[in-house]
Amino acid sequence: MGLDVWLLLGAGIVIAAIVAVRVAHRSGLPSLLIFLGFGLIVGEVGFGLQLENPQLAQEIGLIALAIILAEGGLTTTWSHVKNAIPTSLVLATVGVGVSIVAVAVPVHLILDMDWRSAFLLGAILASTDAAAVFSVLRRLPLPPRLAGILEAESGFNDAPTVIAVMLLSTAASPSLGVALFDVLFELAVGAAVGLAVAPLGAYALRRIALPISGLYPIAVLALAFVAYAGAVLLHGSGFLAIYLATLVMGNSQMPHRAASRGFAEGVAWLAQIGLFVMLGMLASPSEMPSSLVPGLVAGLILVAVARPASIIVSSLLTRLLRIDRLGWREQAFLSWAGLRGAVPIVLATIPWASDSVPEGTAKFMFNEVFVIVIVYTLLQGPTLPFVAKLLKLTRPEEARDLEIESAPLEELNADLLQVKVPPTSKLHGVEIFELRLPRDAQVTLIVREGRSFVPADSTRIRVDDQLLVVATAACRDVVERRMRAISRRGKLAGWYGEKGT
Repeated sequence: MGLDVWLLLGAGIVIAAIVAVRVAHRSGLPSLLIFLGFGLIVGEVGFGLQLENPQLAQEIGLIALAIILAEGGLTTTWSHVKNAIPTSLVLATVGVGVSIVAVAVPVHLILDMDWRSAFLLGAILASTDAAAVFSVLRRLPLPPRLAGILEAESGFNDAPTVIAVMLLSTAASPSLGVALFDVLFELAVGAAVGLAVAPLGAYALRRIALPISGLYPIAVLALAFVAYAGAVLLHGSGFLAIYLATLVMGNSQMPHRAASRGFAEGVAWLAQIGLFVMLGMLASPSEMPSSLVPGLVAGLILVAVARPASIIVSSLLTRLLRIDRLGWREQAFLSWAGLRGAVPIVLATIPWASDSVPEGTAKFMFNEVFVIVIVYTLLQGPTLPFVAKLLKLTRPEEARDLEIESAPLEELNADLLQVKVPPTSKLHGVEIFELRLPRDAQVTLIVREGRSFVPADSTRIRVDDQLLVVATAACRDVVERRMRAISRRGKLAGWYGEKGT
């Protein structure tokens, strides 16, 4: 086919994917499944334009994952995840190790898989997917600490799993001691590079006056890949470097920060669409029936045994180290919310492209992972809101970010928050002045019964109101805690000792 035909086909797929996002958003279904479906239609199932080069798929997939991680770092609010970082690091290291072992042992015993292949499958399935987690969980009104743990974990755990899969895919698998040293070395180098590039990049962007505002988002993404490529060249973890670099830059005082986030979000969506369509084109549905039962069994082990075991062990460790204390409801939700997406499928291309793993074994493993991702994402993704509500973890009144391009807010280093008043909230009946928000925070607008108005100090808040609050970065945490406290205990929350944590 000519270039024009490919452009037309690609543009049509992107447009169809954008329309499909709307359907996925309403249904709660992760959009990755629809994108994979497009890939299957373009590939073996439909047009027959199948991708047969796992090496190319691996290289494109890793770059796309880096872009998705960069978007995740830029759009993550530090105040939401800072208290969750220690717990997330434990989940992304110790939890990943427990998950690998908890998958490998039953798979070896039940599916009669050799030890190396069993551990390789466990490593491939150990990482939660940042794109799937962000797309589903950021729509759920969860407690900030719990949402922060899931977001940070999905950003951090890609690095150790990629390293583990690479090590297990080599011709001569290293000893446990050498493997642990390699993992720690690569993580340390990746963290050092990411934390070095980010502040220098943010400082340079503040000092250099670019002639066109549209260059700033491009510069931010370029700096992110400086961190990624620099870490890889130094034999470090590029994934950890790019995530940390964008996390720091996204929460720094940079020119046109909102525009940079918006640009990264658009590029990340394009990367997701291209990635999932490519993986769908790489798959061979005609070969998957033989992988269906083993895949379902391995997926059941992952969801019912490995993920809960990794959460329980990590929770015990964080409690022993006095880092955090997770209740049983939080542990149950974390166990169910370990969504898998593109990451395991991309990781499954690594042994397939390696000469050290037999092609038949690697292809069978790829098909297994493909089945696991489709079936268990379809099972877990849409049910997360129900599970959160069942465990009484939802907070409809939780303030959410509204991403808008606004120069005055940027100059003030302020954020626009949206707070919805649910039926059970004790915000109902409270007057605006009784909120006692900090001086640098104001309720600027109330949306009530389809109409909006600017409230006065004496305006009473009602159930189902939506409040738009402008708060500077310095007082944002105070505002969110105060709104949570009043929602729980009313305007005398401080008298009752409610701190809104």
